[in-house]
Amino acid sequence: MSAVQANRHGAVLIIPVDNENRACAVIEKDSETSSGDWLLLNLNMDETFVRIDNRLVHGQILEGWVPFLGVSRIVVVDDEVAGDIFRETVIKMAVPYDIEVIVFSVDEFACDYHYGDNDGKRAIILFQNIADAHRAYRLGFRFGELNIGNIHFESDRVCCSSSIYLNRKDIADLEFLAGEGVHIELRSVPRDRPVEFISVMKKIDS
Repeated sequence: MSAVQANRHGAVLIIPVDNENRACAVIEKDSETSSGDWLLLNLNMDETFVRIDNRLVHGQILEGWVPFLGVSRIVVVDDEVAGDIFRETVIKMAVPYDIEVIVFSVDEFACDYHYGDNDGKRAIILFQNIADAHRAYRLGFRFGELNIGNIHFESDRVCCSSSIYLNRKDIADLEFLAGEGVHIELRSVPRDRPVEFISVMKKIDS
């Protein structure tokens, strides 16, 4: 089975919200925050883009990130998809023929992946939620960069952007990863400005 690797991208923005109206405040990117150019430079080193997206494979991935990063492999890490041949087939049918698609359960992925084992293909690794990425990390999948792209609204979540809502467990998991040295950003599509998790947390705590 093919192995892949890990790298830096995306952004996290956490702010209180009126959940009843689902109104979002916006924290502007700090002036020192890097532009998207460093994303490609870093990808040249690690070849892999790790993203959390509750929709997994969809238009933002296929029409945005795949051409922007020059990706030739998509790795879906999700227990439900790995256990549902119909969902796996639908995902593979939606992806262009020249893009390789691999589906793993979280445990299988963490066991089979070996850092630095790279066959030269640029890859996107997709987790459906923060808990799964956090679990994979604890099981041995070490990555240095994490992109938060889409996390859907639920009543216990606060609004972080128009497409990202986090609950207390999400924030705790991200703080753990940040404490381990993982660089975390929020960005839905390549044209968005990245907002760094650490800088946002400093503003919230102040």
